[in-house]
Amino acid sequence: MSGPRLVIVGAGIVGCALADELTERGWSDVTVLDQGPLFAAGGSSSHAPGLVFQTNPSKTMTEFASYTVRKYTALGESCFRQVGGLEVATTQERWDDLHRKHGWAESWGVEGELVDAGRCAELWPQLDKDKVLGGLHVPSDGLAGAVACGQAQAERATERGARFLPGHTVVGVEQAGGRVSGLSVVTSDGRRTIPADVVVCAAGFWGPSIGAMAGLTVPLLPLAHQYAKSGPLAPRPPGPILRHQDRDLYFRRHGDRIGIGSYAHRPMPVTQDEIGPRSTTMPSVQAFTDEDFDPAWRDAVELLPELAESKYEEGINGVFSFTPDGFPLIGEAPHLEGFWLAEAVWVTHSAGVARAVAEVLVEERSSADLHECELGRFEKAQVSPAFIEERGKQNFVEVYDVIHPLQPMESPRPLRTSPFYPRQRELGGFFLEAAGWERPHWFEANAPLLEDLVRRTDGHDGVLGAAQRDEWASRYWSPIAAAESYATRERVALYDMTPLKRIEVSGPGAAAFLQRMTTNNVDKKPGSVTYTLLLDVKGGIRSDLTVARLDEETFQVGANGNLDLEWLTRHAPGGVRVRDLTPGTCCVGVWGPQARDLVQGLTDLDLSHESFRYFTCRSGYVGHVPVLAMRVSYVGELGWELYTTADMGLKLWDTLWSPGVTTAGGRAAFNSLRLEKGYRLWGVDMTTEHNPYEAGLAFAVRTDKDFVGRDALTTDVTRRLVPLLSAEVVMGKEPVRHAGRTVGYVTSAAYGHTIQRPIAYAWMPAELAEPGTHVEISYFGRRVPAEVAQEPLFDPGMEKIRR
Repeated sequence: MSGPRLVIVGAGIVGCALADELTERGWSDVTVLDQGPLFAAGGSSSHAPGLVFQTNPSKTMTEFASYTVRKYTALGESCFRQVGGLEVATTQERWDDLHRKHGWAESWGVEGELVDAGRCAELWPQLDKDKVLGGLHVPSDGLAGAVACGQAQAERATERGARFLPGHTVVGVEQAGGRVSGLSVVTSDGRRTIPADVVVCAAGFWGPSIGAMAGLTVPLLPLAHQYAKSGPLAPRPPGPILRHQDRDLYFRRHGDRIGIGSYAHRPMPVTQDEIGPRSTTMPSVQAFTDEDFDPAWRDAVELLPELAESKYEEGINGVFSFTPDGFPLIGEAPHLEGFWLAEAVWVTHSAGVARAVAEVLVEERSSADLHECELGRFEKAQVSPAFIEERGKQNFVEVYDVIHPLQPMESPRPLRTSPFYPRQRELGGFFLEAAGWERPHWFEANAPLLEDLVRRTDGHDGVLGAAQRDEWASRYWSPIAAAESYATRERVALYDMTPLKRIEVSGPGAAAFLQRMTTNNVDKKPGSVTYTLLLDVKGGIRSDLTVARLDEETFQVGANGNLDLEWLTRHAPGGVRVRDLTPGTCCVGVWGPQARDLVQGLTDLDLSHESFRYFTCRSGYVGHVPVLAMRVSYVGELGWELYTTADMGLKLWDTLWSPGVTTAGGRAAFNSLRLEKGYRLWGVDMTTEHNPYEAGLAFAVRTDKDFVGRDALTTDVTRRLVPLLSAEVVMGKEPVRHAGRTVGYVTSAAYGHTIQRPIAYAWMPAELAEPGTHVEISYFGRRVPAEVAQEPLFDPGMEKIRR
């Protein structure tokens, strides 16, 4: 097949890799444009130092880097030198973090080893080993020649029919009927239009300018980053690439010189005007600022004393792309069919991202989970110019920092707050952030409940779980979460569920549309609520949803985020309306054995079990507040989610609040309770890499109806998501070992205060998923004993929910 007419904007390493991947899959009508010369076109690829370190907390980003290593290694030493990678620790905090990174590498299939200071000095003889505690050595890391890699892939693509056109500056994106139709370009011969069915913007830091031509905000900030070379030094054998992250530095060898890159300086954002088409041969290189680099040079000399014999030279301030969350931008513009992004991609991940984009274009689905990278992940509040700049600069500052998995950005906050926020602050809420929302994790006002719990249990630590937490697991956590968990299990608690995405799907074809898009039967009578899944074409789990039928033509969908909104909007047929309800509404979960007693005295609804069954919904009033009451529970207790408009939210909270009866519950307690019940969290416990049968969600699949992904499903699974009961609280993403080998990895983890055991859900081979199987979790290098347990861990008969 020749495929559609596809035009790639940008002949840097990403554009060249994408042309190679597409033509390898049979698409030959591929044109790559660049305003500069081939193949040192003037973007980031032209000056990139080319370090490829594979280890990353993200499984997807690690897979991108590992594929990049495999592909570029096969191109030969002129493209990639597999010299290995070494990260050194000069502080205990960094040394601990390298143990954590080693765990990621083990989880994601990258071979590495922790080495002592002596071995670090053997790998880098210039290194002062007395300054080093140890290091992480990954032999398969290496150096990519970005221009050479780009050219090699471009030559292969050209042999298959692709064409590369230098000196073509894009000045407009042509559109017709909601689709991209071509690109207006300016060349030395004047202006003309290149027709296209699909356009992929791989223009790097010029992406925002190209996106603006298509009416698309590209949330990317170009920032200058310093790189310099030492003077000539004594000859040394080739060694690994080196990172000294305690000082925001990295090093590589250039013959008898050492290249030094620094993130230690102030963020230096660069506007699109400053890097627009110019007469210079390297628009991505800004003037070097010695005053910014001098402190970095002193730190470099401290680690590598031999550098004192020379002085840095050939310095540049090279421009790279940063996004608000540090991930690439992959996906199709929501308003313009056929206009795609492959942006904010560094050399490290270039081949992997190119493969993913090619797979989505040709096969409609990437073999790697892309939810962290998809363009549609951002809420509208997260794409303002001010937000993009502030978060982009912060990501630059933190690029080498030790970041806790729960650690939020400091600013801009608060950005999005629920109507309950004033009361939550009065209760001493400790807030973390997700998707811009302030989310309370516990409440200091509940400290007396904790004191009471300690008295009632004679200080039994099994209730609190504090002894099972090390310093790392105790960050962004409080034992107050135990009191909130017990208050939920014993009385009634209020949980703010407002940040969860709420979508209205309506119109004459709404039922048929949702039947086609989801796995379960949602075409039930009004008042029904259904748990169901969104799958991709290969049967991978795109999301899980709660679908409530309000009337014959109206459904309220509880979703995971903006990606679900975009997916449903993109696939909705004419006559079906998809609308985001989240900004104008709010939700409070009222859960616990006393939930019925609390709410029944405030509402005109009959909340008896016979009248208001589990997984049904009704409209009514709570006090003066109109609500949609949905009888569902994500903590394993009796209760309802109560929805109302944002203007009535504070009144709803105040109506429900009863001092001495109600407790405010935070996310820490919520996570503990939902894991005790075995409720999955999409994006953490399961992604597009997993199907419903592997994830333990077969009950949500009705194969007697047609839906997206049905034909690709198989019940023959080789792995399963299972709960582990361990001896210590872990944080997620740790490797799981059995009989001396790595067999899986942890997804979610928390302390189960009710069952008084640490819980870790993990992906395991099917043959090891049987309850009673003994394993070990590798946590900061320690072997933590664990065993597979039978789920659910709490209330297996569902007696507490259905009463």
